[in-house]
Amino acid sequence: MTAAGRPERAGLSIGAVLAHLRPEFPDVTISKIRFLEAEGLVSPDRTPSGYRRFTEADVARLRFVLAAQRDHYLPLKVIKEQLDRPGGPPREVAAVARPLRGLPPVPAEPPADPDGRVALSRADLLDRAGIGADTLLDLEQYGLLRARPDGAFDPDAVAVARTAAGLAEYGIEARHLRAFRAAADREVGLVEQVVAPLYRQRDPAARARADEIADDLAALALTLHSLLVRAGLRGVTGR
Repeated sequence: MTAAGRPERAGLSIGAVLAHLRPEFPDVTISKIRFLEAEGLVSPDRTPSGYRRFTEADVARLRFVLAAQRDHYLPLKVIKEQLDRPGGPPREVAAVARPLRGLPPVPAEPPADPDGRVALSRADLLDRAGIGADTLLDLEQYGLLRARPDGAFDPDAVAVARTAAGLAEYGIEARHLRAFRAAADREVGLVEQVVAPLYRQRDPAARARADEIADDLAALALTLHSLLVRAGLRGVTGR
């Protein structure tokens, strides 16, 4: 569930998209993504409440646009024509629209519980994430996954489980990931300090603004984390 109590839907939020794009395009903003949508360069799905949900193809299309502007100085009209023409864009430009490494596949929409909230049972989670029951227990034990009070899981649990399983292939087990959980909780606390007063207001505009701020702060936190890890690894790899 989101902070405002809305059910999740399949796909990526605009903040998550921003986090994936910013390492390559530091100047991109949520406003820029919204502008590109308004210009018809990308058309994300919408939840019943009107919230954007982006697929991998949407993110690749955004990367295409941003790289074409940065590297080829092409106007948006020309970029859109290249994207929409039969056969797709030219190969030398289309190369930027590669799939995102580390971006979990977008699952089909999970079932909703009797209250209309999107939920995954333990069996659903195991099936969608492709992990075993013992792995799930380890992820719960070390705080990487947390079931809701009703015993169900939010859809994000699938991506968390898949990512943890990928790390396990390199010998990094759930017990090694407690630091990630602790860091994430601290970051959530920082974001909550900023947006909680807005969510307590009854004004719909204030709550909508809180959604935007929460998405942007989450994206900035993810970007900072990624950059710090990369900088640290330079001492190991020499690159």
